Amino acid sequence: MHLDVQKYNNKLPEDQAICDLLANEINLHLPEAENKIWHAHPVWFLDGNPIVGYSKQKKGIRLMFWSGKSFEEDKLNILGVKFQDASIFYNSIDEINSMDLKNWLQKSKEIQWDYKNIVKRKGILERIK
Repeated sequence: MHLDVQKYNNKLPEDQAICDLLANEINLHLPEAENKIWHAHPVWFLDGNPIVGYSKQKKGIRLMFWSGKSFEEDKLNILGVKFQDASIFYNSIDEINSMDLKNWLQKSKEIQWDYKNIVKRKGILERIK
């Protein structure tokens, strides 16, 4: 696990077990992904494109997939209409279904929208995979 991600997790003692499990599973299933703290929370990238990340929010730990709307998964919540992100909130490590997580991480490799170039395209997303 990236040292900065571990520092982020350590700052959330009530949620550290959730964050550690998510980071370890993401690293296991996306070993080729670069990960770092981006916009103040852990994010994993494939070829510079953000794929998955998590953050502490009022509702719990939000696991977000940048292209998750296209996964067509009932358990992932779609909050907006402009972008392709979808997420799920966790408040307990027991809520994490490892098979769902593995499936979503696989889909995150296979289904991608180009967030890396969104500024160049003036806010317009294009599917790259």
